[in-house]
Amino acid sequence: MNFRKRTALGLLAAIACLVSMAGYAQTQPIAASSSAPIQVISFGGGFNLPLWAAKEQGFFKQHGIEVQHTVTADSKQVFSGLMQGRYHVAITALDNILAYQEGQGELKFDPPSDFFGFMGSDDGFLSLVAAPEVKSFADLKGKTISVDAMSNGFSFALRDMLSRNGIQESEVQWARAGGTDRRFAALMEGQHAATMLRAPFDLQAKNRGFNQLATTRTTIGNYMGIVGAARRSWAQSNETQVVSFIRAYRDAIRWLKAPDNRPQAQALLMKYVPNMSAQIAAQSCDLLLDPLTGFFSDVQLDDKGIQAVMDLRSKLGDNKQALNDANKYIDKHYWQKAMQP
Repeated sequence: MNFRKRTALGLLAAIACLVSMAGYAQTQPIAASSSAPIQVISFGGGFNLPLWAAKEQGFFKQHGIEVQHTVTADSKQVFSGLMQGRYHVAITALDNILAYQEGQGELKFDPPSDFFGFMGSDDGFLSLVAAPEVKSFADLKGKTISVDAMSNGFSFALRDMLSRNGIQESEVQWARAGGTDRRFAALMEGQHAATMLRAPFDLQAKNRGFNQLATTRTTIGNYMGIVGAARRSWAQSNETQVVSFIRAYRDAIRWLKAPDNRPQAQALLMKYVPNMSAQIAAQSCDLLLDPLTGFFSDVQLDDKGIQAVMDLRSKLGDNKQALNDANKYIDKHYWQKAMQP
């Protein structure tokens, strides 16, 4: 075979090899991610600001995780979803954890639940807000107050507020109306006379002529409101993801609190919260991002606030027993690891 023929055959073989390789590359499946997305569930509202910032500013990605966020209708969806593995992390009230771990939640699980809090977000930013005609606690007598559930969530803080201000539970009517966003909508429509709202829903209500009767901060003091929660069994098998989530959430809060980032923080609220005006966004950021009373910059679990939640459930819970072991409801191990350099 002469040189020209050998060269031509070599070129044909090379082309055939490249075509074969191209076909192989097109038909091979793309390798799956080494870790599945963390499914996070929370109630709707502007208090999800750290989640939105962590996603849009890339903090989740920076710490090697992907997060998918679901807004829940009520607490039943949160905790049934955690038990079933549909969700991995809940941004929820610490009192919900106490309720389920004490067997006082709305749902009963077999085997028993293993929920716990692994980081703190804030004190709840809770306000008791009433219709325009309700100007004092005394005006609530005979009226309907809405809650997510009587046995968990923030209803104990609400019931304590009423008691401190001379209103017996039997002197009002109670209605179950779901999460904060749904209770806010029902309050605006005049379905109920009052409800407990989280910022910025309380600000939106006040700007429409509704009255803020009290806050947990002024009535109760230290109060551990919202925590990052999960099942202990899931967290133990996914420690790296839990630690990364804590770090990303913390970084998001610190970014949000930086004065130079205030315009972007307000823009996030206006993007994600329906009917959020520039004025309410600015007021919300003043409240949520206050250096002293806003989101916890170190996402810490506040011991005094935890004790306040345990004291309320000890007094108002179904079993009327003293709760004094915080380790039954929280585990600081993941937070401590996340705070390491």
